Amino acid sequence: MSDAVTLTLAAVPAHPLVADCIAADRFAALAEREIAALPVTHGGRPARLGDFFRVSGGRAATVRIEGDLRLVEGIGTGMAGGELVIEGGVGRDLGVGMAGGRIDVGGDAGENAGGAPPGAARGMTGGEIVIHGSAGPRPGAAARRGLIVIAGSAGPGAGRGMIAGTVVVYGAAGPGAGRFLKRGSIVVLGAVERPATFRYACTYRPPFLPLLFRYLERRYGLATPQGALAGRYARYAGDMAELGKGEILHWVSE
Repeated sequence: MSDAVTLTLAAVPAHPLVADCIAADRFAALAEREIAALPVTHGGRPARLGDFFRVSGGRAATVRIEGDLRLVEGIGTGMAGGELVIEGGVGRDLGVGMAGGRIDVGGDAGENAGGAPPGAARGMTGGEIVIHGSAGPRPGAAARRGLIVIAGSAGPGAGRGMIAGTVVVYGAAGPGAGRFLKRGSIVVLGAVERPATFRYACTYRPPFLPLLFRYLERRYGLATPQGALAGRYARYAGDMAELGKGEILHWVSE
């Protein structure tokens, strides 16, 4: 048993590498050699995790991943516990179907972070994903619970079809944020393009946001922009084409 499992990318993939076997709770029961033998798919062909990553340590629920992971997809799929720390950026489908634990990404993340697996009706159901860079399209799509935080900007469709949960975007949110939202909160500190099916409700100081921002500062080192901690937020209820019980909270002033 070790304190952490470290995966270091030793062979940069030439094609998308689907590594949905990488999840902190799964590694807790596996030795170093067993982790290296886990199946991955490279360009549609089967391979082993050890063909691309150097594995150090085993039987630990804390996993650190190093290297250029922009072509590595599916990390954290279905993860239910433990902690993944990704030193740089990562490809699409990060934490899809995640149920618990924490994923901390030091750079950007690709499309569908915290979203639904292909053909599934729901995305993440619990846990936390914190992205210190920007995120591609549809972060938090079809999420039922959980927290997704994006320190940069979010691509189109943030929280699309979300049933519950919270998505926080420190930068701008692209077109279609919250489209088909049923419940849950999307918090945006930068510019946001809301769907026309959202209705202005009020402008106020949400009491949960200072607690959330302080937690993110303490746990992940995310600095809250000046004025946002005690700021006023415009609340837009929606999506009125669905249940209308969700909200977009847009920071408008101190």
